[in-house]
Amino acid sequence: MSSPAKSGTRILLRRFVADYGMVFVLLLLMAGFSLLTIQPQRPTGADVGAAIADQILLLFGNSPRVIIAVPGSEEDRAFADAAKARLESAGATVVAVTQGSPVDAGQVLQKAVDDDVAIDAVALTGSSAAWTVLDKFPRLTSDRRISPRTGSWPNFLKASNLIGVANQTAVYAVLAIGMTMVIITGGIDLSVGSVVALASVIATIIIRDHGGGVSASTTTVALAFSIAILAAALAGAFNGIMVTTYQLPPFIVTLATMLIARGLAKRLSEFQSINAVPPSFRWLGNGSTVNVPNAILLMLVLYVLTHFVMSRTVFGRHLYAIGGNAQASRLSGIPVKQTTMIVYVICGALAGLGGIMVSSRLNAGDPKYGTMYELEVISAVVVGGTSLMGGEGRMFGTLIGAFIIAVIRNGMNLMGVNSDSQEMVLGAVLLLAVLLDRVKRIRMAEA
Repeated sequence: MSSPAKSGTRILLRRFVADYGMVFVLLLLMAGFSLLTIQPQRPTGADVGAAIADQILLLFGNSPRVIIAVPGSEEDRAFADAAKARLESAGATVVAVTQGSPVDAGQVLQKAVDDDVAIDAVALTGSSAAWTVLDKFPRLTSDRRISPRTGSWPNFLKASNLIGVANQTAVYAVLAIGMTMVIITGGIDLSVGSVVALASVIATIIIRDHGGGVSASTTTVALAFSIAILAAALAGAFNGIMVTTYQLPPFIVTLATMLIARGLAKRLSEFQSINAVPPSFRWLGNGSTVNVPNAILLMLVLYVLTHFVMSRTVFGRHLYAIGGNAQASRLSGIPVKQTTMIVYVICGALAGLGGIMVSSRLNAGDPKYGTMYELEVISAVVVGGTSLMGGEGRMFGTLIGAFIIAVIRNGMNLMGVNSDSQEMVLGAVLLLAVLLDRVKRIRMAEA
């Protein structure tokens, strides 16, 4: 027989793994993709451009004659603009700026030679420093080619990539809040992806046809967003009525709503993308506050609020009770129908909010938005530890599950894994999560 101390230790260990095990899985995935995506980096961007300009001024004084040669990406253009501004503000002469291919750079340098223009230095990015065309000009010795130091770093751990992963995850994570509540009660909602499209189309149609289109005011945009979210909540209410009042299976009800909402979105938009929206439309999806994307901030605020609701309120306890045993909950006085109805309304409203976030990020409404989102969201919820049998799950786990799915997809993209293989991997991850939940339940029943 095991001692009480050992039994207590095992219980604590199991509880720790249940609460934080998925965090370690996420960290292991991030570490693994970091190792697998280590590559030589070629620095560029505005900060690098300014630093290279400072280095040139330090080496050649305040009045050197400089050519800036960079490739043509957006970051390279930012490098060139920042370097040019810093050099000219210090009194240097920027003879020319070439943005494009090595051939373009060669033509600019050859013109300087033909015009007998003395060049003190050439400002280069990490990529343009490797151009062999520079070797054709003997005067441009290595000490005149000023470029940032190169080194190796994981592409996965680049700040821009990590922010991009979080930003892309925000929509799925917001939808997963409502899905978690629904699944905890023992239900399912397959309509969230189509409701995303419907909300997207409704908001942009209101702005285009009734709000002034590209000249619409911020108030009009906010009103259109509110109406779209309300329409999505009504779709959720329809699901709730069918499930609670008529006791239809949630799978069938939400499957029907999925088809209806998608068809309605196509009919309203006439199968077209709607992009007659003002600049303020992009605030939620592309704006930022204190250098943090607004979508990420919204996601975090919603998770803090729903974690409090699920763990500290009567409503949250009712959800777990209903998912554990709906009949016993009803006999103990819990308003099962009303609570379940509210959960489906919340799920619909959050799907509408997700549609607004997608539209804001892409600056348009489209009936094709949200395709297959329901599977991504359900995967995040299940991987995060919520049981499909109901009665068990945590908001924190769902957030981690959403990031696990996003990290796996992003890591495979960085490694060049094709989309077919990605779908197979994600399918295997979902199956494994459900299998582990099943095994856990069997062991609990046998204990």
